[in-house]
Amino acid sequence: MAQQHTVYFGTYTGTGSKGIYRSALDGDSGHLSAPQLVAEAENPSFLALSPNGRFLYAALEAGGGAVGAWAISGHGDLTALNQQPSGGAGACHVSVDATGKNVLVANYGSGSIACFPLRDDGLLGERSALIQHTGSGPNAQRQEKPHAHSIYADPANAFVYACDLGTDEVKIYRFDAAAGTLTPNDPPAGRVPPGAGPRHFALHPRGFAYANNEMGLSVTAFAHDAASGALTEIQTVPTLPEGSTQDGASTAEMFIHPTGRWLYVSNRGHDTIAVYEIGGDGKLTPVEHAPTPREPRGFHISPDGRWLVVGGQKDDTVAVFRMDATTGKLRATGQTVEVAAPVCVLFAASGTP
Repeated sequence: MAQQHTVYFGTYTGTGSKGIYRSALDGDSGHLSAPQLVAEAENPSFLALSPNGRFLYAALEAGGGAVGAWAISGHGDLTALNQQPSGGAGACHVSVDATGKNVLVANYGSGSIACFPLRDDGLLGERSALIQHTGSGPNAQRQEKPHAHSIYADPANAFVYACDLGTDEVKIYRFDAAAGTLTPNDPPAGRVPPGAGPRHFALHPRGFAYANNEMGLSVTAFAHDAASGALTEIQTVPTLPEGSTQDGASTAEMFIHPTGRWLYVSNRGHDTIAVYEIGGDGKLTPVEHAPTPREPRGFHISPDGRWLVVGGQKDDTVAVFRMDATTGKLRATGQTVEVAAPVCVLFAASGTP
């Protein structure tokens, strides 16, 4: 029997959506089932799973910013647990640390990050850390102050990395998972080109890291020192084909393929996913630009590395692509479903609901 992958969709509500939806992807055919509403929530714009697959967490861009927690049943249904204020304005990104003991949150509007301890039953505890970023960037309209856009713990749970669009930095923090505390690292940050505006981040197991730059329409590759946490820029490459207009375009999501061979970045406005081959030195070589539904803010890769599912925020469409195991290229399957304003796509990990 074909493996069935559970896929969750975070949405912007108020335009036909009511919260978080769930579908099943057939691992052989790529068929995606009709989405079902599994949790009512206001603007659950980014989703994250606990490592054991038992709990789901969402950044809620509503009510000043909040984080929500749900328990996952054996069928992938969600049961609400609790919510906590995010500690800042515009909660836009959440992640769970490698031990499943803490949820990390980035607040875009206030330019701050926070940490919330987790109980064994998945409930969010009281906030254990809140750090306010400082600084600005050369773009007076977009970078007048800090804008924390994403946050991630490394696999060793030693460091936390937070992209700040407003300061052109990937902030680096030492992380005490037992206490749920964050301490500025030395060095305190990796930097992208001025005015680039880093959005999301990905660590490669071979000692590299990548930040996609929302404003600069580029990807910055770093050498990553796992012992010190340091990030050293080695390359910045465009995400659009040569000669393309940047008007109305910006990058959104980014993921490394499970094999570590390719990097994928979505371009809103241009409505493509840029595919790169990752070299032995961590540098990127362009492979293709695959057309997507309109405004591909969120996408995700299946745990087996065979499928990529992307949401088109502006045409209420989720599409399935087959991933070529030799070239990393994307091939449209023609499989689509309707979801109102999809902005995040999340596969349940292999072996979880």
